[in-house]
Amino acid sequence: MTRGVTWRMIYLSCKVLPVGLLFFILYFLFSPAGAQNIQSGKASYYAKKFKGRKTASGERIHPDSLTCAHRSYPFGTKLKVYNPANGRFVIVRVTDRGPYVRGRIIDLSWRAAKELDIISKGVGMVTVQRLDEIIVPFRPEFDEIELPELEMETNDGSPAFNPFWQDMKKDQLESQKRNTKH
Repeated sequence: MTRGVTWRMIYLSCKVLPVGLLFFILYFLFSPAGAQNIQSGKASYYAKKFKGRKTASGERIHPDSLTCAHRSYPFGTKLKVYNPANGRFVIVRVTDRGPYVRGRIIDLSWRAAKELDIISKGVGMVTVQRLDEIIVPFRPEFDEIELPELEMETNDGSPAFNPFWQDMKKDQLESQKRNTKH
């Protein structure tokens, strides 16, 4: 069992706790929601030779994408991966399961590993944090936006409003007619 939970503890809880509370505790213990918000450990990356292979989500691996493999977070979850050695971070999306190597917490795409500067080492210590919402550095309030007033008119078809390409085409046809007559 995970996180120090044993079957005996679950059995004893069934006798003492109400059913609703028991289900809530079990859900919290065994779901990604119960996972730590911040994890620290080793990160590795997909080599470029894996390009085009299918991931567990069905997407194909591409070295230039900012994706990752994680054991428990749902597909599509955004994670902030921070390299404490150099202060760099990258935001990746979970598209695969793994890593299945002891001591590793995340497998990164080649580009994400390059952004964190762990390509040369192969494996690096990182901190992984789930992002519930991407923070936009600047988002103006609706009142701050001034939209210009535009006058909308239609083309009445007069020759002064013909697009320039129509005039060019007309001139070209006339010159071709003159050249064929001579």
